[in-house]
Amino acid sequence: MVRAAISSSKRRFQRLPVRWRLTAVSASLTFAILLTFGMVVGQLATERIRDDFNRDLENSASRLVARTRIVERPLAEPIVYSPDLADVSLPNGATARVVDVEGQVLDEAPERHFHWGAPSSGIFSIGSLSVATQPILGPNSNDVVGYIQYARSDERVSETITKLWLLIIGGILGGTALAILGGLALASRAMRPIAALTSTAREITATRDLSQRLPPPVAEDEVAELTQTLQEMLTALEASQAEREAAMQKQREFVADASHELRTPLTSILANLELLEAQFANLGESEEREVVTSAVRSSKRMSRLVADLLVLARSDAGQRRPMADLDLAAIAENTAREIAPNLGQRKLDVRSDAAPMSGNQDDLHRAVLNLLDNAIRYSPPDARIQMRTAHDDQSCSVTLEVADSGPGIPPAMRDKVFERFVRGVGGSDTNPTDGTGLGLAMVQAIVESHGGTVTAESSKELGGARFLLTFPQKATPPVRDLGRQGHATTQPERSGPPASQ
Repeated sequence: MVRAAISSSKRRFQRLPVRWRLTAVSASLTFAILLTFGMVVGQLATERIRDDFNRDLENSASRLVARTRIVERPLAEPIVYSPDLADVSLPNGATARVVDVEGQVLDEAPERHFHWGAPSSGIFSIGSLSVATQPILGPNSNDVVGYIQYARSDERVSETITKLWLLIIGGILGGTALAILGGLALASRAMRPIAALTSTAREITATRDLSQRLPPPVAEDEVAELTQTLQEMLTALEASQAEREAAMQKQREFVADASHELRTPLTSILANLELLEAQFANLGESEEREVVTSAVRSSKRMSRLVADLLVLARSDAGQRRPMADLDLAAIAENTAREIAPNLGQRKLDVRSDAAPMSGNQDDLHRAVLNLLDNAIRYSPPDARIQMRTAHDDQSCSVTLEVADSGPGIPPAMRDKVFERFVRGVGGSDTNPTDGTGLGLAMVQAIVESHGGTVTAESSKELGGARFLLTFPQKATPPVRDLGRQGHATTQPERSGPPASQ
């Protein structure tokens, strides 16, 4: 039990900040030193005060003995020759008396009605009085003929001793308190370079700027050695980061260039395959036609994949496309008309309020097309799809919303759907397994390149998925109402399907 308590106390002490541990150790040592010193000094001073009091008591009794003489008479009381005891004892609040060897009082001033006890040499206490007894010798200087008893109250001595111990205790506590304050101040001052290192390290962590320099040390001590070691580590990390960034930049540029260069031959291959497919269209069911149709589908899928990779590679490489003032509502309307042949029995409702912004028309068109294609892909054949554009003058932003009545996105997947090569579960009858897992990642890259944000959540109105794109507003739009409602179509799939998730 005792070991467990000690171990628990050690663990609690070790969890304290360093400055408090240093302060506690220094204050504890100071308290122990002051306590030992105070006990020794207090004990010595107490003994000295009592010895001085007893010595003064004995000296007073000795002086009375020297001035007192007892003359014995046969068959009569002895005669006492002594000074006026009242003059001797009253100024000091003391009591003096002369007794014979049998304890009979021969003279006393002032009278004390208490039992003094049998006379004996030395000092003894009666209540709050200390009594000093000295023998009176006869003419032969060998025979004791009586005693002088001199008594004085020791209350003042006790009060003095009490005040002394209170002063010592106050000094111990005051010294310990000063040690705590001084130790805390010294520990804080000693830890100031460490605090500066911690602050700089937090700033580097927050900004990820390894080029920042640690504060130079003032003295050549362990803190200076730690600072130098950390600075060397930051320099090495900065060099490593620069090398890695250079390699990553070259890789991004290579992917972007390769994706761009692949678009032309893929377009040519797709065009030739579609031409070949048209030539085999009148041959009915044949093995050659199935091969060509499969090649066309694979080429379209590869074209979409390359296009998505090109957008993502440009975003990773920091390449910015030309920007111009445009209306997001117009892009939404054009995209809705383009996606209409792929709707099947689904119903698309479009409300396009004016949404002026600055951006790249092709990239924004592609992002909206991917959202609509994603809604078609992951919703049932009779689903409803809504697309809304709006502007908010108070927040100076424009928004585009795409929602559907499909199964929606599980809460655990809403933060992951924008990751690359992450595919949703399920699919529609149009293209259930044709996703590349890059569509929503590409949407996020395009939105962020325009300074906007994209979120995935549940649609309260339709119950399915809801994607909300928010962009900075370019200017205050004019009053405009381009609201329209799309309609369900059963047209066949268009030759160039949009990129999707």
